Amino acid sequence: MFLLTGDKYFYLKYMNVLKVENLTKNYRSGNRELTVLDEVNFEVALGETLSIVGPSGSGKTTLLGLCAGLDVASSGSVVLDGQALETLTEDQRAGVRNQLVGFIFQNFQLLQTLTALENVMVPLELKKRKDAREKALELLRKVGLEDRVTHYPNQLSGGEQQRVSIARAFANEPKILFADEPTGNLDTETGEMVENLIFKLNEEEGTTLILVTHDLELAARTHQSIHIKGGKLQEALNG
Repeated sequence: MFLLTGDKYFYLKYMNVLKVENLTKNYRSGNRELTVLDEVNFEVALGETLSIVGPSGSGKTTLLGLCAGLDVASSGSVVLDGQALETLTEDQRAGVRNQLVGFIFQNFQLLQTLTALENVMVPLELKKRKDAREKALELLRKVGLEDRVTHYPNQLSGGEQQRVSIARAFANEPKILFADEPTGNLDTETGEMVENLIFKLNEEEGTTLILVTHDLELAARTHQSIHIKGGKLQEALNG
């Protein structure tokens, strides 16, 4: 486990920002109960990067949602920054997400009626930041979109939309960033650019990164990688 400081990683005990214990998720389908996740265990240290890999339908996105408090497990525990999510109400989990979490989605999830600048300002305005506009402009400059701030999502390419999404994700200065197939809808060249940008900002901000991906080359860039198949943890490897 390690805390990111400058260009060095210092390994420390008990600095977990995320701890998953015996996590199980079942769904009812007719008369059958389907187990999507089966007693998954892992932990992630502050500043660490972790990839979740596995075939389609293996439970990767379900696991990501549980770790982010978007859903509740059937059994087991998710402890996010010292808070056991299963003990919180839906409103309390939403508060945790607002304070600690950033998201990057495969399909961008931008608000189509807002400009790039306004999309990035949304989480800042929810926190009533007086410098929302200035902070959003700074982030858009960091992702190379300073000349596209007044454009709407339908006026941007897929890569540009994902860069807006990245800027928005970092707007809250999250302690942990969840990314679900962040390059899944992008061509290879654009995907590589977006990957580099995510890791660059992640290192600069000292954010913990948890990403779901089919791309084994992308997964190899993370410090730790776990493989999910049929809802079970197959392996947990240090990068």
